[in-house]
Amino acid sequence: MSIHKTYAVLGLGRYGRAVAEELVNSGAEVLAVDIDQNNVNNAIEAIPVCKCADITEPEVVKRLGISNIDVVIVAMASNLEASVMAVALCKEAGVETVIVKCANEMHQKILRRVGADKVIFPEKESGTRLAKNLLTSGFSEMIELSNDVSMVQIDVKREWVGKTLIELSLRKKYSINVVAIRNGDTISTAVDPALPLEQGMELIVIANTSKLQKLK
Repeated sequence: MSIHKTYAVLGLGRYGRAVAEELVNSGAEVLAVDIDQNNVNNAIEAIPVCKCADITEPEVVKRLGISNIDVVIVAMASNLEASVMAVALCKEAGVETVIVKCANEMHQKILRRVGADKVIFPEKESGTRLAKNLLTSGFSEMIELSNDVSMVQIDVKREWVGKTLIELSLRKKYSINVVAIRNGDTISTAVDPALPLEQGMELIVIANTSKLQKLK
């Protein structure tokens, strides 16, 4: 995911607004929606494209052009019914990635069943951090170890398949250090630099956060 994708944030409470503002400040194209006009009025100065609408209505989702959005963030954890409807309608509209804020483990199971691609707990992941993760292309997870250093999981790119870490020389090219390789449910910390990489593998790396942009 990256700045070049389009995003929609459904729900402009504290969490949703933090996600939307971080995305906008990073230059991404963002559509923000909330059913409460006051929330929209309060956010519109920081988020230029804000709409007051009920995103649990199929016609509204169609009118907003949600089918043209790459990533939708549903930020309405306090309203499970609305979240379920929003997820279902977004997936039906063909949205590739739907991320949902949820309140508890039971809600997580329900939201997964209706098609959510990722379910997050707001107390574990701030809105700002989620936005930064979304904007970091190719990273499925990102953990800030300090202000300057992060640990991330990088999908093995198509052009890397069949090549070894020695051949790719990632440390020299991108200033990243591979500390483990994930293959399915298996994580190996005994990294063999002569092992040909396979499609579906993920590299767990530690790097200077500013250097990660070179991977885009």
